[in-house]
Parts: sequence; C-alpha cells; structure tokens
Amino acid sequence: MQKEEKIKMFKDVFAPKSGEKVLFLIDIPHDNIKDNEKWSNRREMAKDWYQIFNKMGDETGFSVKWMEYKATGLNNKPVPEEIIKAVHNSNLVLAMTEFSGTSSILPICRAENSTTRGASMPGIERRMENSAFKANYQDVKKYALAIDRLLNKSVGAEILFSTNDILYIDLRNRIAHADTGDCTKYGQGINFPSGEAYKAPYEGASDETDKFGPSKTKGIWPVKYDSELVKYIVEKNNIVDVIGEGRKADERRSFFEENDSRKNIAELGIGCNPKAVVTGNVLEDEKVAGLHIAYGLSAHLGGKVKSDVHQDICYPKSAPVEAKTLTLINEDGSKVELIKNAELRYDLLK
Repeated sequence: MQKEEKIKMFKDVFAPKSGEKVLFLIDIPHDNIKDNEKWSNRREMAKDWYQIFNKMGDETGFSVKWMEYKATGLNNKPVPEEIIKAVHNSNLVLAMTEFSGTSSILPICRAENSTTRGASMPGIERRMENSAFKANYQDVKKYALAIDRLLNKSVGAEILFSTNDILYIDLRNRIAHADTGDCTKYGQGINFPSGEAYKAPYEGASDETDKFGPSKTKGIWPVKYDSELVKYIVEKNNIVDVIGEGRKADERRSFFEENDSRKNIAELGIGCNPKAVVTGNVLEDEKVAGLHIAYGLSAHLGGKVKSDVHQDICYPKSAPVEAKTLTLINEDGSKVELIKNAELRYDLLK
C-alpha cells in the first residue's frame, strides 16, 4: 500500500478533523512477556502510521500523541488506568497492540455522549495493507449491517463443524452489533481491519432466569491447536469439560479451572470482508467470510459476563476446523442457512 493509499484510507475510515486530539496506543514487552518478530514489526508499522498522521495533522490542524504501556499478557485484560484516562481525553484512538485492549477502549468510545471514537487493532500486520485493508468498505458496511439484521431476528444458531460436531448457541435476549469499518463519528468503536457482525449469547444470568430460564447453548465445540484437536463440552453456555489426551488439552483444563468466567461462551460472530485471508492471525481471520466463536468476557458485547480474557476461535473455509453450515433459527421457527459448504452466502446479504 503506497503512502497516498494509506492517507486515503485514513481519511475514509477515521476522518480526523481540525482541533481533534489523536492518540496512538502501543503495548510493549516486559519481564516474562517476551518480544517477537511480528510484535516488533507492528511497532515499526505504528511509527509509520504515526508519522503519516503527524503530517496530516500539520496540514489539517489536529494533534497526534504517542503512548506506550506495559503489555497485559492476555487478550482483553484491563489496560492501565493512565491509558483509560488518555483515551477519555482523546477524540480518535488507534490501538496497535499485541494483546487486545478492545474491552477497555471501545466501551469508552461507544458510551453515551462520547467525544471519542477509536479502532482496536490487536495483532495488526503490515501485510494486511494488501489484503483486508484493500476491501471496498462500502460493501463491507452493507454486508455487516445485513448480518446484523439477521442476527437480531434470530433466537438461536445451529453449527455443524467439519469434525461432524454440532453446537447450538442461544441468541435470545441480546442485541447484535455490526463492525462496519466506519470510524468517522464520535461514539463509534471498531476493530480494524473491519467486516463482521456479532452477538453475545444468552448466558442465563441470575437476573434473567426467572423470566427466560437457563441458557440453551449446548453441544460440542471443536478447537484445533496446531495438530491437536481438543473438544469443549458445552452445557448452559459454559464449557463443562475438555476432551483430549494431549498437552494442549491438559493446558486448557488448567486454564479454565483458574477462572470459571473463562468458560463462558461469549460471542457468535460472522466475518464478511471479501479481501480478508486466513493466516492464523485472529484480527484478520475473524473478518474472513465465515464463523468465529469466543469464550470469556461478553459484557463489552452486550452480554452479562465479566472475565479477564476474551478469545476468538475462527472457522472460515480453509481454517483447521471449518464451520460447514450455520443455520439461524428465528422466533417463528423459520430458518436461514447463512453458511453453506463453509462459505458465507453473500446472496442473502444484498
């Protein structure tokens, strides 16, 4: 992506204006949280974007600030309080981090009467300038809003994985959201690159069960870790058992036992960016046309559960495990097969 193309993208997606305060956020390795090549390259990429924004700011009349903080070590673990204050005091926030700060940063942007907007970009890589960033974001917005409407009509989703496992996710009593790639107005908070719609499952929280009963989320959730297939047994929207004999299965058992809130099924998301590609990078993988599911924190998505982690697992075509079909079930019993043969049905999104 040439500099001129980046400037156009920045203006189209973020539209920084005269008098605004732009904040770049970077997390840095420390102690037992060791650096890696992609993380180091991301910091160089952030400096490149920062310099372009500085030049744009000189011409347009907005200021640009750079802040670093010690990496949290877990996706969506709360970021330091000084960073929270800096976000509140900024009009546009660009978080180009190793570990996701989405759950700390974007709720500030989306708050009522907010004068902040922002993009969380955990795991962003320069190569995305030639894939997901190249999408026609008018089309991405159209697709994401169409999926958002379908999810909001749905009370459940039935997923058939390429492992022949089936998982039902309860979608009652929650509001879907679209990540369209539009971050031009206060109150907007996006992942970037963008292109998805998502909904937190109904967890059956204590203040809801009297009226709606327990969550109906149930089934087997398969996850591939390198060459090891691990299966999560799900009941009432919680992981209740981990099936597998290998090292990763043992590791996952210990991980979930450390904090019960991590067992929560936190998100059903559908990616819809036609230029996104599967590489193993969750930030882009979840925007590829197809399914992703997350565990842990759901409160930042409209759910009820707070946790120290929110982790997405992606199932598009050509992923280690695919979602072969995803069928949305509406309140009247009608069904919409949104994913067929592991491919998103764009024909339903027009």
